[in-house]
Formats: sequence, structure tokens, C-alpha cells
Amino acid sequence: MHESDLVGIAGLGFLGRGIAACLVAHGFKIVAYTVGADTHERAAVYIDAALEEMAAHGIVSPAVVKEWPGLYTAAQSLADLAPCTFVIESVLEDFAIKQQVYEEIEAAVGADIPIASNTSALPITLLQQNRKVPQRFLGMHWSEPAYATRFLELIRGAYTGAAAFEQAAALARRLDKEPSFVERDVPGFIVNRIAYAMYREAVHMVETGVADVETIDRAFRNCFGLWAPICGPFRWIDITGGAALYATAMQGVLPDLRNSGELSPLLREMKDKGYQGIKDGRGFYEYRPEDAEYWERLRHEQAWALFTNQNKSRS
Repeated sequence: MHESDLVGIAGLGFLGRGIAACLVAHGFKIVAYTVGADTHERAAVYIDAALEEMAAHGIVSPAVVKEWPGLYTAAQSLADLAPCTFVIESVLEDFAIKQQVYEEIEAAVGADIPIASNTSALPITLLQQNRKVPQRFLGMHWSEPAYATRFLELIRGAYTGAAAFEQAAALARRLDKEPSFVERDVPGFIVNRIAYAMYREAVHMVETGVADVETIDRAFRNCFGLWAPICGPFRWIDITGGAALYATAMQGVLPDLRNSGELSPLLREMKDKGYQGIKDGRGFYEYRPEDAEYWERLRHEQAWALFTNQNKSRS
């Protein structure tokens, strides 16, 4: 930890508070701003639980769980981010809101301070427009639980400078992440582009009567679950037959895949009805409160299992 390290966080929603937990777990001092008097209280409860979870897995010492409030400053306004040497924005996925937040951050911090947006949908190049120093803006796409995964995408916008990108990469590594560098700013970046294509085809197979939701989930889990924790699609192609084999097989399937740019009728209907999955119990499956707790717990257990296995592979 360098004496000059002070990271600002704008937004303490679900991912923002996870980012805060990750930072304090690694000894960073943070200045966190959020709207709503009780949001800091909810964030503190979340960070406490996250650090206790990390201590239980041997990632941090029990002392960190007690001492972390000394690293946390609750900002009263974005102007309080003035002394920060790096800023992470994690507010709503709304362009107008982000632009207003950037106006206030740019007025507060030095012109050479990187500003990273934790967006999963908005193009970084779009966010850089009309900014005073667009070179210091970049994308920093986290995944939940932010404190328990090695995932982090760093995205260059059209105007992102080398200095800001290098500082973000250095911060990522100090947080024990394995950053993926997205060198061209495209919608969805890397993982969401792959995932959305997969989701679209999975829903299409349900709509066209290929199989039901449970069957498709089972087939996916039993196949992709075998290799996804150890390698990506290109490595998998290499170790299971090579590009020549896959190219031959794909030629007959590609024309039959759904390639529409519109939402499928099923997804649109669920969107219009406001389905929120485990949050409200309505999704492709129905969830009682105990079901939601089970799947949340399982997700965290899987994250720590992968974290542990990745540590072993490094040693």
C-alpha cells in the first residue's frame, strides 16, 4: 500500500459496495459517495459480511474485519473525492446520470486522475464525449461478488490514454484480479457479448420446442461446466479436435442459429412483466425466499472454489 493510495467510489449499489469491500480488503483507503443517508449504513453491513466471508476463506486476517472502518470515509458530496488518486464510478446505467456525476468528479479531482466506469452496457467512447480530459476515462467492468472473483475487464475507449489504462491495470493486479484488456470499445465488451449470444440461442430453443428450460440448463451445466473453470473456448477447441474439426461441424449449424437483432417474444414478455429472478421470485423458475438464499450461497461457494483452484494453479 502506497501512502498516496486513495481510491474514490461514486455509487454504492450492489456492485459498488462489493468494489468497496475488495479495496479495503487489500488495504486501500477509500472515499465513497452515494445518494441516500442509509446507503452508507447498508454498505457497511455488506462490507462487514464480505470481509467475514473472506476471513473464513483465509483471504484476509480477522483483524481486517475489525479495522476496515478506519480505511473508509463516507463522502458528503462528490467534491470530497478531491484528494483521490483513482476514481471508480458505479452509478446507474443511465447516460445522463453518469454525465452529471462526471461533471462533478472532474470539477473535484486533478486532471491526471483516472476515472473508470463500472458499466456493462454503455460504450466507453460515448461516456468520454464532452469530457474535459477524455484520455483519463476508461471502462472497468466488475463481476459480482466483486471481492471474490478474479474477473475484471478493462476497456479502452477511443480516447483512453496509455497512462490511465496502465494505472488501472496496476490497480487491478494489486487487487488480485486477472484483468482482461478490451482493446476496442464494442457493446457488451467480451464476456457479455459471448453470454448474450448464448442466452439468445437458449431462449430460441425453448420458443421453438427443442427442449424445455430445465433440460437446456442441465445440458449446459453438464457440458460447459466440465471445461469452463479450466479454459476458454479457444483452448477447448484446441484440446478437443482443433479448428478444422469444429469448422466442419459449425458449417451445418450456423445457418440455423438465431441471429435476430430483436428481443425474443419470451424475453420481451418477461421484461414487460418486470421479472427479476431470485429478487422477486419470478423468472424461468419460481423461487421461494429459501430458494433465493440457496442459489446466492451456492454462487458464492463456487466463486471461492474457483478462487482457491486458481491460487493452486499459480503456485
